[in-house]
Amino acid sequence: MRTILVGIAGGSCAGKTTLASEVAQRLSPLQVSAIQFDSYYRDLSHLPMSERHRQNFDCLEILEWELLRGHLKALHRGETIQVPVYDYHIHNRSSAVRKVPPAPIVMVEGILLFAVPELAELLDLKVFLDADADVRLARRIERDIRERGRTKESVIAQYLATVKPMHDRLVEPSKKAADLVVYRGGLDEEAIGKVVESVKRLRKDT
Repeated sequence: MRTILVGIAGGSCAGKTTLASEVAQRLSPLQVSAIQFDSYYRDLSHLPMSERHRQNFDCLEILEWELLRGHLKALHRGETIQVPVYDYHIHNRSSAVRKVPPAPIVMVEGILLFAVPELAELLDLKVFLDADADVRLARRIERDIRERGRTKESVIAQYLATVKPMHDRLVEPSKKAADLVVYRGGLDEEAIGKVVESVKRLRKDT
């Protein structure tokens, strides 16, 4: 039985990682591998630290989507891949990599996943997670302060400068590419159940 590639897209802090985790648990005992598009931020070693944090991390140019495309094809062929590990404290890739084995189901998530046609066409199921902008911003502030050592002021400044404009320009329009749109942050049983059932139907049909 072939590998099924499931993509989860949506705005920053919509709840994509949580949804992917909950769906994977519901699909047990099937093995599920997971990838985040954020891991594929391009190497910025050529830039001094003072310039790295000023990059637009919400545009397509900053993401090495070509590498992700190659990795998705490799997983589909049954090969293990080595995913880059991104360090948000230095705004660059670390020297580590994460080995991701092939699995019956591979879940990949990222805000711009459906905005790249070459990636979207590889996915067997495309799920867009829709969440209120105010909720997403509140979650982003909390996350970046807790996990990334940011200040509230810097998070809001980045949101206004790049996150919101890129969401309006790239993320929101990509929703039309989705096979399934779920709401309320993907944290309720109805949203999780819809995705699980869609994956199960795909498994049955292949």
